[in-house]
Amino acid sequence: MKNVLAEAHVPESAFGKWFLRSKTWTDYVLEVALEDLTHLLGEQQQFDVIADVGCGYGRSMKKLNDRYQPKRLIAMDIDQEMLDETKKEVALHNLSHVEYVRCSSSMIKLEDNSVDMLFCHQTFHHLIYQPEALAEFLRILKPGGVLLFAESTKRYIHSWIIKLLFRHPMSVQKTADEYLNLVKTSGFDVKADQISYPFLWWSREDLAIKENWFGIKPPTEREETLINLIATKPKE
Repeated sequence: MKNVLAEAHVPESAFGKWFLRSKTWTDYVLEVALEDLTHLLGEQQQFDVIADVGCGYGRSMKKLNDRYQPKRLIAMDIDQEMLDETKKEVALHNLSHVEYVRCSSSMIKLEDNSVDMLFCHQTFHHLIYQPEALAEFLRILKPGGVLLFAESTKRYIHSWIIKLLFRHPMSVQKTADEYLNLVKTSGFDVKADQISYPFLWWSREDLAIKENWFGIKPPTEREETLINLIATKPKE
């Protein structure tokens, strides 16, 4: 098991681990993504069983609980340190219905058709076995279940600032179109009105300094740095 886990992803840098605990991450990355995904999701706002694939330091737990009122909330991560820290975060908010699973996203320790909603936020670009992970997502979701997918693209991950501060498996990074195609070809349904391409300040190489300081607007034709989407497992 140890070798399988070690080969399944690229561990985060020390700076990355610090950043995942920061207010910037919680308020400007995680919260903004959840707001957008909730908007894309539309009417259905309650899910009995939710799993966070790559829960990190657990900052999503209360946010997912408050938005979608699950009866079971499953925190999954490949890194035991992340799960231990998530337990502390959960205790802080007195959430009594959270379960913890240590596993690779390409070998998830959950039963077939057992989850109503999967939350995969800024996790996928760490994964080496991406098609295998999506196959697992499809397996564990119930028919009609949804995947909330928020991801940074190749354009962002390959930028100089991200290469300097973080660690990722560079050979598997994808454009927004490539991620969308991968999700669809893995068996998920994705509607055109449930996709968005945010161009947030933190996803730009200059951290939006040109626009905010000098009024230089970004080009309308650009390679996207982020993709958010809702993917649904077919009911049949």
